[in-house]
Amino acid sequence: MRKRLATSKPTKGSSGKTGSWRTFRPVVDPEKCNACGMCALYCPEAAIDEDLRVDVDFCKGCGICATECPKKAITMEREKR
Repeated sequence: MRKRLATSKPTKGSSGKTGSWRTFRPVVDPEKCNACGMCALYCPEAAIDEDLRVDVDFCKGCGICATECPKKAITMEREKR
């Protein structure tokens, strides 16, 4: 198990949940993921938890997680509305 430093958790702001206006969402390929945690480390919204699950209520779709993933296990897919 990875040892984690204290991290903040996303919370609902005055405008609601930040993921409501996202146009792209991260999709993780579990076959490629080696659970290194780089995506969670670089996520500016702390929308990726300790188990490396993306909280789509707070993910803004910025794609930093996909860019920083050394295994390219995360792709950004257009949000279906």
